[in-house]
Amino acid sequence: MAEEKTRYSDEELMEFKAIILEKLDKAYRNFEHLRSSVTNSDGNDVADTSPTFKVLEEGANTLGKEEAGRLAQRQMKFIQHLQSALVRIENKTYGICRETGRLIPKERLKAVPHATLSIDIKNDKRRK
Repeated sequence: MAEEKTRYSDEELMEFKAIILEKLDKAYRNFEHLRSSVTNSDGNDVADTSPTFKVLEEGANTLGKEEAGRLAQRQMKFIQHLQSALVRIENKTYGICRETGRLIPKERLKAVPHATLSIDIKNDKRRK
């Protein structure tokens, strides 16, 4: 009987690192876009409009900023998870389920590269 792998090979880890770096780059761009919508760094704020700026428009603008702020926070959390995954790659602990100690299947890691739980464990936690 073949011995079960306890970690991914260095070559496999480099493949995952490339996937994570690509997702991280995209996540940073999305975060910057969201941040600029919250801070009006694109110049579309109340200061450059006529005095007839309507209260409803202002309210809608505030709601849009709040939503963009929430999305930016979620994006930053995603970035932090991806950065943690890069640390696990460097430590050669990437892809090991933190509950079972077994390897998380490659398919799951390709879909969710920051995963720390196998899909079975993740589903069990959701049911509880």
